[in-house]
Amino acid sequence: MAVPARLEESLSTNTPWLFLSPHLDDAVLSCGSLMDSFAIRRDITVATVFTEAQPPPHTRAARSFLHQCSGHDAMALFEERRSEDEAALSGIGARHQHLGVTDALFRQNRKVRTALGPLARMLPELVHLYPTYRFDIALGRISRGDRALVAQLRNRVSNLLEQTEAELLFCPVGVGRHVDHLITRAVGTEFPERVVYYSDFPYNQSASPDESFLRKHRLAAWSWETEPARKERHINQYGSQAPALFPDGAIPVAPETYYAPS
Repeated sequence: MAVPARLEESLSTNTPWLFLSPHLDDAVLSCGSLMDSFAIRRDITVATVFTEAQPPPHTRAARSFLHQCSGHDAMALFEERRSEDEAALSGIGARHQHLGVTDALFRQNRKVRTALGPLARMLPELVHLYPTYRFDIALGRISRGDRALVAQLRNRVSNLLEQTEAELLFCPVGVGRHVDHLITRAVGTEFPERVVYYSDFPYNQSASPDESFLRKHRLAAWSWETEPARKERHINQYGSQAPALFPDGAIPVAPETYYAPS
């Protein structure tokens, strides 16, 4: 599998890289091996977008997520997740930035919440932008309430690219169609001269990338072989997430896949 020119040129240099991670584990899950191999010779920064929760009342989907993570307090869980992310990236040798946007499970329409008053506490699904996981978050449709968010994030990422002097910007290609991953991907498309997309692990073990997106952007795939023991060690540093992602304790061994213009 030939290396796309954009990647081939950068792999031979020591220029900085910037990775956009939707959640507090996605960059390491999908790109941990590549980062681990190159952090010794270049500055790598991981900017995680959706790093915050909100207090209850929570939707059924949010409560189910908390249960999967063996947590009851969303705020405490996300504090733990931020600490896990900082430790995991420090172990790789990468810097971290937490952008402080609320996770899709907890994002609300504040105007609707105010208008509904006490009813909003009784039926939290009415005020959340994504009231269910299956039919909202995982359906791949970005809420109208999130449209301004892409523009806001584009400005923040532009500033980060300037601050870090990153040559490449790595973003998820959106396997699995989680709206937070698609929003992060949409930000990446705003930087066509620098963006490289990565395949979302472990969701790529049961789903494929959007072929229409690959064709539209003329993206060619390239694989980076992982070192299983080291990759597993990095993933297991996310102790609040790994058991839910890999309930049988086995982390699949798979190469990391990247997409860049052919």
